[in-house]
Amino acid sequence: MSDSEGSGSEQRARKRPVSRSPSPDGGIKRIAGENSSVVQSHYNELKESGLAERSKSRIFHMRNFNNWVKSMFLNEFLGKIKNSQKLGEHLRVLDMCCGKGGDLLKYEKAQITHLICTDIADVSIEQCKVRYDQMKGGRKFTAEFIACDSTLVRLREKYKDPSMKLNLVSCQFAFHYCFESLSQADCMARNASECLQPGGYFIATIPDANEIMRRQRLANENSFGNSVYNIEFCCDTENPPLFGAKYQFHLEGVVDCPEFLVYFPLLEELCKKYGLKLVRKTSFADYFHENKESGKMLLQRMNALESYPNKGRPLFGDDSEYEHAKNNKLGNIRTLSKSEWEATSLYLVCAFQKCKNTWDANGKPVYEFD
Repeated sequence: MSDSEGSGSEQRARKRPVSRSPSPDGGIKRIAGENSSVVQSHYNELKESGLAERSKSRIFHMRNFNNWVKSMFLNEFLGKIKNSQKLGEHLRVLDMCCGKGGDLLKYEKAQITHLICTDIADVSIEQCKVRYDQMKGGRKFTAEFIACDSTLVRLREKYKDPSMKLNLVSCQFAFHYCFESLSQADCMARNASECLQPGGYFIATIPDANEIMRRQRLANENSFGNSVYNIEFCCDTENPPLFGAKYQFHLEGVVDCPEFLVYFPLLEELCKKYGLKLVRKTSFADYFHENKESGKMLLQRMNALESYPNKGRPLFGDDSEYEHAKNNKLGNIRTLSKSEWEATSLYLVCAFQKCKNTWDANGKPVYEFD
């Protein structure tokens, strides 16, 4: 949470067994994507706000912190790709569930050559395109924009060039929506992998199901949270289904819609089916501690941590939210309020690499896992 904080091990999730019933959805009949319209409507109705308005948000620093994690993670894997490429080679990216285009400048700074943006919310896609058109200094990459549900449709069929090979697929704070059903999760995994060339990466930020369930058990209730976030389960928490483990998630001023637990070993298996091998999985808490020194300047530039004491300016949280910072011996430090840290530490980053493959007699790929 701050430079004076410990290892963050208290935020790590304790693994727990999850019931594997014959029916992966726990025996509940569902229509694939029945919650998609709710998610779509929520993000279509979410108002675009400028910096002045965002700076008044209770979770202003937490949102900046999440953006810092995204920036560092994108740079980490775009750097790996660039280091493996020859000079002048194309760098093509799919931003799956791109929202309003908050990562466009990150891609410009990374000097990618082509970007495909997809999102379920058509209003968000339009805003993303407007942002792209308004980028200053001349655009350094070409782009295409697709409004569709990546959990239900084959993205490749919507690309301008379906034969295009991608270097990176990024899905930030959205992949968990596909765990509504097996068919949706399978579709999303295929979309992440299908056009990714061998050696390329699929990276994502998702809620940590183990951490969520740990907190639910500590609360001993189906609803829990704090002043900035709340989770209310709509499924059996003793034996949650592998798919459709639904909860209502509220994050102050940003999110208020249904989400689904992602049982990570199952995500690994789905990705493996499409030739994606797990190479990185780290909680936000641990990722911060691993990268806070190398990313120190970016933390400051993005205003990702709040100054404490705040030199006469009001704090974003109540004074009781900063007990962890009061007894530090460093004087003024930069940190997050307790509630913001609890919210951001619900998440993890993960990365998968596309493996090489041969073909069997039936024309199906046989992936070469180490």
